[in-house]
Amino acid sequence: MAVKIPPEVLAAMAEIARKTGRLGGKVAAKNMTPEQRSARAKKASLAAAKKRTAERLARAGGKGTKASTAKTK
Repeated sequence: MAVKIPPEVLAAMAEIARKTGRLGGKVAAKNMTPEQRSARAKKASLAAAKKRTAERLARAGGKGTKASTAKTK
């Protein structure tokens, strides 16, 4: 059974979340060691590259990549 939260409380919670949510990454980075920041950045970079590659392959239909053309030769 779901609990009904009054609209005033929801509005207050949303306002708090907006204020603190903007600080999240900056505060987290400030509390990390340089090695932890580097590891986090590397993970984000690899995820972004994987997403770009997947989007590119979806557009090309998997054709025209080095891997697929090497197999056909």
